[in-house]
Amino acid sequence: MKIDSKKVVQFHYRLRDEDAGVEIESSHDSDPIAYLHGTGNIIKGLEAAMVGHEVGDTFKVTLAAKDAYGERNEEKQQRVPIKHLHVKKKAKLKVGDVVNIETAEGAIQATLLKVGKFNVDVDTNHPLAGKKLGFDVEVIEVRDATEEEIEHKHAHGVGGHNH
Repeated sequence: MKIDSKKVVQFHYRLRDEDAGVEIESSHDSDPIAYLHGTGNIIKGLEAAMVGHEVGDTFKVTLAAKDAYGERNEEKQQRVPIKHLHVKKKAKLKVGDVVNIETAEGAIQATLLKVGKFNVDVDTNHPLAGKKLGFDVEVIEVRDATEEEIEHKHAHGVGGHNH
């Protein structure tokens, strides 16, 4: 069975920062990732590269930033009052920490650039924005999605979403 719309796919991957030449993460020490193909549940460049593959396939794909987490946007840096951060009261904040910020649209993640007494400077770009990424992919399972998965727009079960 080949990967296309309305298929649930399970896969393992290794992710590299191609410019730095370093591995960033791997799924091989845990359950494979599961997603519903065609619903934008994984980055668009990787989802496009999955089309047509089947169980047992292994492949490499290199994605430009625009096809991964997007280009960096310097306008996504701002000063925020510490009271808007979701952190433990006694947590010691430091540059480089990833924190959640409460906004009118819900919580967003940000990386701390500068920590002051009452405010922090944050970068709300995804940490991998602006990076050329390489994936080594191994397709573990491909199956038809259930009606419930199609309705919910995501895979259920191991590696997917559990309600």
